[in-house]
Amino acid sequence: MTQTLTPPPETAAAPAADERCDRCNAAGKLRVKLAGGGELVFCGHHANKFAEDLVKIAVDVAADPEFTWRGADMMAK
Repeated sequence: MTQTLTPPPETAAAPAADERCDRCNAAGKLRVKLAGGGELVFCGHHANKFAEDLVKIAVDVAADPEFTWRGADMMAK
């Protein structure tokens, strides 16, 4: 039997300090990786406002360590 090494799946990294929200240009707190390969960055306000919709389209998410995202519980289900 031949073994094949599979690289680990890519995961989203938390937004960098200089990244801005795609909606309002505030500091980014949540990065959402989409199934189509794109990424979105949201501030805390917009991440929580759109949480229900984001969990439907997100493949992976990464939040700033100091930010509590409302959608985290929904992603776990």
